[in-house]
Amino acid sequence: MTIRFAWLSAPLLLVATLSSCLVFADGDDDAPAKPDCPKGEIYDSNLKKCVLQTSSLVPDADRTDYAYRLAKDGRYEEALALLDTLENPNTAKALNYRGYATRKLGRTDEGIGYYLQSVKLDPQYAQVREYLGEAYVLKGRLDLAREQLQQIESICGTACEEYQDLAEAINDSSQT
Repeated sequence: MTIRFAWLSAPLLLVATLSSCLVFADGDDDAPAKPDCPKGEIYDSNLKKCVLQTSSLVPDADRTDYAYRLAKDGRYEEALALLDTLENPNTAKALNYRGYATRKLGRTDEGIGYYLQSVKLDPQYAQVREYLGEAYVLKGRLDLAREQLQQIESICGTACEEYQDLAEAINDSSQT
């Protein structure tokens, strides 16, 4: 009977363990909310709901993160409009995300300008260096893209996502 109980309890223990792992793996605590708010609204992480974008209660950090999620979702104009509402738009993150949205809208030179401002504020910000490098790839400046790749390597090594993504963009561009 003890053997049978152990045989039955092992799968249940495995399911319980995997379930708890999935809870942690499902979402990154630092990841901003997915942009599922209607246009003109923003996700407030304190209230855990969408509120009007004009609400002064939503902190810049939430606005910045949500703008990035909008941009990653292809909603570039909305992202830029949201970044325009920041009390302090001159942070490394906000400038990086503004650069990302403008670059994705085809305004690569303008995006590079924002990226460079972001790098000045935080030279160790690997993501902005990745995006700056990708903009240089678009401009055909692989030499400058490789410089950003070297900077990323010194920040987080060759295994980090930023390094991998920029290396892939450079490699893809070199093959065409």
